[in-house]
Amino acid sequence: MDLVQGESGKKAESGLTPAGPTLRARFFKIKAVQRIAKWMDALPHPPLAIEISWDRISAVRWTRTGTIAELAVEQLKPGMIVPSAVDTNIADAAGVREAMIRACNKIHAGREQAALLLPDPVIRIFVQHFDNFPRSSAESIPLLQWRLKKSVPFDMTDTMFSYVRQASKDGGVDIVATIARQRVIREYEDLVEAAGLHAGIVTGSSLASLALLDSQTPSLVARISDRTLSTSIVRGGNLVGYRCTELPLPAEKLSPQALFDEIFPLAALYLETSNEKIESVYISGVGGRFREFAGPLENEFHCNVLPLLRSNPADRRVWEVGKPLVEAGLDGLVGWMLCAA
Repeated sequence: MDLVQGESGKKAESGLTPAGPTLRARFFKIKAVQRIAKWMDALPHPPLAIEISWDRISAVRWTRTGTIAELAVEQLKPGMIVPSAVDTNIADAAGVREAMIRACNKIHAGREQAALLLPDPVIRIFVQHFDNFPRSSAESIPLLQWRLKKSVPFDMTDTMFSYVRQASKDGGVDIVATIARQRVIREYEDLVEAAGLHAGIVTGSSLASLALLDSQTPSLVARISDRTLSTSIVRGGNLVGYRCTELPLPAEKLSPQALFDEIFPLAALYLETSNEKIESVYISGVGGRFREFAGPLENEFHCNVLPLLRSNPADRRVWEVGKPLVEAGLDGLVGWMLCAA
């Protein structure tokens, strides 16, 4: 799910925070009008959101009624940003900083907080089951760090770390843990600070986009950005599976079979561990090629395959305001709008 950073040093009731000495992080669950569990109730919701991806910086200011007040998109040249959980992400710091400042100037942003949506490879997400999990953060954080230390490619002392509890249908508790390398997050924070802003909330783009999901049955969401595929399984408002992988080809060249091969392992693991089949599949990031993917995936999963925005067609606000942005690959920003409105 997502990393959230704020000025408040208070610990979330659901879990906690930083491994680092100065940065404070909180995990949030994404909420969209009660459709997904109440993941964001305790968080500030700045109307300004900035999404940074491998090829562009997109900034939007939402009104209180969920309409767009201002929107700016600045394209980036290939290689200016190379998303990674470990290595330097901003290859052309000066060029990306200038693009950020231009985008923020276009929406008249300055000296305020913003929600910062980052490329999915930057943030690692794990769903861990425990029969018993301590309530005290003094006990729970070391336990999670010990459980996950071999699953992340960096030292746990150099992390922003947070978690949230979820009910488990098998008893016990499921913990969704979010981990990011502190120095990588700082690269992105420096960009917004150069534009006179403060990153009050930091999260992943795909996790924000899950707010578009309106389904209580087991649903799989596959979101593509360049060569990154983020696959999520959500059941009854809980995140029960997540996997972020690198695709062999970008979306415009990817075959339906190649996409299925990438999302099948998580779906198979869910079936094996829960004895429940996936009831719906939602796809985002394939542009005008959706029909090419829908038929083959329906044959494989034996369920409906729909664009993510079609998850809740009755929500006119999403259709009227969000449809053009989702079609342009900005579903993370629309998801944030649903959370913030």
